[in-house]
Amino acid sequence: MKKKDTKKESNQEDSQELHENIETLQKEKDEIFEKLQRISADYANFQKRVPRQISDSINYEKERIIKSLLPVLDNFEHTIQNAKKSDNVDALAKGVQIVYDQMIDILKSHGVEQLITVDQQFNPMMHEAMIMKADSEKEDNIVLEEYQKGYKLNERVIRPSKVVVNKLPVEQKPVELEDINQETTDEESETTDTE
Repeated sequence: MKKKDTKKESNQEDSQELHENIETLQKEKDEIFEKLQRISADYANFQKRVPRQISDSINYEKERIIKSLLPVLDNFEHTIQNAKKSDNVDALAKGVQIVYDQMIDILKSHGVEQLITVDQQFNPMMHEAMIMKADSEKEDNIVLEEYQKGYKLNERVIRPSKVVVNKLPVEQKPVELEDINQETTDEESETTDTE
């Protein structure tokens, strides 16, 4: 009987141990499930928050750019008002130049630069050729004139310059009379060889 009791006790111990293991695993599963729910909720909130943050960032940058341009607009307005009061064209031109310089400075502060084109080698990544001209005093494939300025933003071209490019004609070697005579003699000898 003792064997049966020992077996029974052993089975009860095994059963109790299995039951404890099941409870431990159940607790771990519940903890992992709770963590998964929290992570899932955090991710859902993240998905809602990021587009709003991006939109807010874009709106903030737009506002910052517009605010930086408002003084230029004010100076244009002052120039126009002063032009109406004065018949001095030089004063008007000077006022417009000041506003232009101010605008260029603002663009530079935002990382925008004008492309330098005249007397530079033509580069299709930065220039758009509008016309080809031949100027023998300049090198081939050099920009002669600029129709419209190009700009780059942080080293990336955002608008290519529209330019006139120097395209020199290909020099042709003059055909000499001796070369023609030699060619005809070669042709005559070939025809007589084939006959």
